[in-house]
Amino acid sequence: MAVEQLITGEQVIAGKTERARPRAWTKAGQVNAPPLVPSAAAFAAALAMTSCAAPAPAPIDVVEATIAGVQEAIFSGATTCRLVVEAHLDRIEAYEDRINAITVVNPAALDRADELDAALAAGEEPGPLFCVPVLVKDNFDTHDMVTTAGSIGLAASVPPDDAFMVRRIREEGAIVVAKTNMAEWAFSPRQSVSSSFDTTRNAYALDRVPAGSSGGTASGVAASFGLIGLGSDTGNSIRGPSSRLALVGIRSTIGLTSRDGVVPLAFDRDIAGPMGRTVEDVARLFNAVAGYDPADPYTEAGRGRKEDDYTSFLDPNGLEGARIGVLRALVDTEDADEEVVAVFENALGELAGLGAEIVDPLGFDLQAQLEREGMSCRRFRYDMYVYLQSLGDAAPFTDVLAVLETGEFGGDAESGLRRSEGMPLDVPPAEWDPPCPDYLDNEQRQGYLADLTEAMDAAGVDAVVYPTWLSPPAHIDRGNEEYSGDNSQRVAPGTGMPAITVPMGFTEGTHPAGLQILARPYDEGLLFRLAYAYEQGTNHRRPPPGFPELGPP
Repeated sequence: MAVEQLITGEQVIAGKTERARPRAWTKAGQVNAPPLVPSAAAFAAALAMTSCAAPAPAPIDVVEATIAGVQEAIFSGATTCRLVVEAHLDRIEAYEDRINAITVVNPAALDRADELDAALAAGEEPGPLFCVPVLVKDNFDTHDMVTTAGSIGLAASVPPDDAFMVRRIREEGAIVVAKTNMAEWAFSPRQSVSSSFDTTRNAYALDRVPAGSSGGTASGVAASFGLIGLGSDTGNSIRGPSSRLALVGIRSTIGLTSRDGVVPLAFDRDIAGPMGRTVEDVARLFNAVAGYDPADPYTEAGRGRKEDDYTSFLDPNGLEGARIGVLRALVDTEDADEEVVAVFENALGELAGLGAEIVDPLGFDLQAQLEREGMSCRRFRYDMYVYLQSLGDAAPFTDVLAVLETGEFGGDAESGLRRSEGMPLDVPPAEWDPPCPDYLDNEQRQGYLADLTEAMDAAGVDAVVYPTWLSPPAHIDRGNEEYSGDNSQRVAPGTGMPAITVPMGFTEGTHPAGLQILARPYDEGLLFRLAYAYEQGTNHRRPPPGFPELGPP
């Protein structure tokens, strides 16, 4: 069903091609990355320099730009926050029709950029995410834009406040430039097709899927529509799309990050977090979004477990002396693509060459763990009931299954909705008969976690690796039929352990492949250290070829 008219803030958007867009402008120059965090003295010196006679600020190149590089260009007076934001909005205007990654553009993005420029000129010290243009998945609540979760049933829903993570990044100076398309209700790990904004394509191969459900964020960040993005991951949806788009994406330990204000799929498995082009950028954003939130009861378990600064773990020699286990059950399978396996085997050689000791295989019976019963339940209807209550009187319905009666759903979502028929609406899962216990109370999931941790301890390994996908991306018109090799579903969600994906190369010279690294609970610092050392030692990421810098108008 097509969306004829969507309301976002004070804008009325009549079809995707009729959005108001900012004017285009030329771009020039390239910046070098500065130290990780500019000191107060360096900031003051840079601010003083801008008051001296100097060339007028000018647009900069933003393809593959980093947070540090953009901030250095602004602090030095080479450019302004407004010019940086305009550059990303212009890229959306120029290239969005190719990939359909964007749902709505923030109408206040340039106004916010002007406010940040004015604050900088007035001598205010910038926040850690000063003028970082962020793409936000359309299941994160934003008080100033619609949040549809990929459903036409929420096409006019503007939440009363921001999701925890959105509020945190805005407090630290980031600018939400746009919301991104996703799989409807986040049901599909296969592709990103919504009834509200249709189908997102893979920026590296327009005839392929970007995976789901955070495919809009993945393709948009890969094409430099934003410096970085936010996605959510119930089983696959940060790491899978990140792997397909040569990005870094992290699924944190359950309890370390808040899901408040993120439209749920399964609250006992949902995780939200950053997806970016570099490990450093992801660590910078992770600093802002990790931590305790009284609105999310799961974060009570992780209270006090957040590191002070995840960028402090970024060591180019961080693989030296590390012991890495290989989970062969996620490599040697009948449906594994030969090229993906070859890229992974090469990655193991690269890890060893960078100083890691490879334990291959890690002794662990994965299949026995996956056969555990009671590790998940169909709680979507209840979790959506809780979310819809948070919208207050503005909620379009109180039961998500109402869309089955109104016909406000797409073909990709119907089976997921039907599976929730007959499930309790307003009774917490822990009170069902039989009960569906929350993560910390689920004996089967805690048993899975304990068994894998014991195997890692016995082998003396710091982390475990495997390919994020064992297959190339499916063709855009066969996203469901060609779905296979999704390794992200099989360990981290069930155990609650943290995992990060980092680019490890390409298959057919075109399709990105991701190396997934999994660690013990609350070992995100280690994940950043290992992933950063691998990234810096291999430099596998390259931008998609169809989205170059924009030239003069």
